[in-house]
Amino acid sequence: MSERPFDLTLEGAPGECVRLSARVRRVLAPNPSAFTFRGTCTYIIGAGEVAVIDPGPADSGHIEALLAAVSGERLRHILLTHTHRDHYPAIAPLAEATGAMVAGCRGTHDSVFAYKPDRVLEDGERIEGPDYTLTALATPGHAANHLCYELEEEKALFSGDHVMGWSTSVVIPPDGNMGDYMASLRRLLDRDHDIYWPGHGGPVTEPKRLVRALLQHRRQREKTILAALGEEPLTIDSIVERVYQGIAENLREAAAQSTLAHLCDLVTRGEAASLGPASRTARYLRASPEGGAD
Repeated sequence: MSERPFDLTLEGAPGECVRLSARVRRVLAPNPSAFTFRGTCTYIIGAGEVAVIDPGPADSGHIEALLAAVSGERLRHILLTHTHRDHYPAIAPLAEATGAMVAGCRGTHDSVFAYKPDRVLEDGERIEGPDYTLTALATPGHAANHLCYELEEEKALFSGDHVMGWSTSVVIPPDGNMGDYMASLRRLLDRDHDIYWPGHGGPVTEPKRLVRALLQHRRQREKTILAALGEEPLTIDSIVERVYQGIAENLREAAAQSTLAHLCDLVTRGEAASLGPASRTARYLRASPEGGAD
């Protein structure tokens, strides 16, 4: 990522409603971490009758801040980019408090939170308000059900965790898929956006430049993983030691999962081989020209 340094600036404290453009406001959730930066960005779109994208965690203070931010307005739509827990658990209490329609990516259910949208949005489908038009853009990769949303009136993209300016996106199989992620990045190069509003971190003001840098970063990572492989099978941990030299201990498992995502893609393409099904615990080696292991 030497072509473009990460942007670690972000305006506003958790709970503060920050005006970003004529139609966009942001409320930051209080859930900072190594994977969420300073917290999940919840966006409010429109005025008078509004939509919310990615309500975030089920934190009572965050939900109160969102309700305060739309006080005196009608919340018509609650949209979701994908079903990771830092993005969707606040949907249920927010919908209950406002009566808003829940729409977006395909639903899921786990032992703690349920997400059952009133309307599943397919690629190209729209949600409209008095002064906003939001079009779903299918971008699987970080998550299988990931959607971005185009704000037609401002040539803006709510990019979720697909593209962020503060960090690369984590791709963890089996829900994450590196081949899909790369294809979804390439798809953005064909779109005409002036700005991205990501799920974490500040705005991306040079979208295509960043997307090209992300593609180059992933292609380079793939080359280093292939270079680490040989005729003797290696574990993912051994590959991480060779590829991610000097990585912080708290990021080592994320690097292992990213390496797994690349290896799954390389095995699918016939450029690497695994002993048994590709998994976190499998061993990997270079594929022979005829296919399979050397």
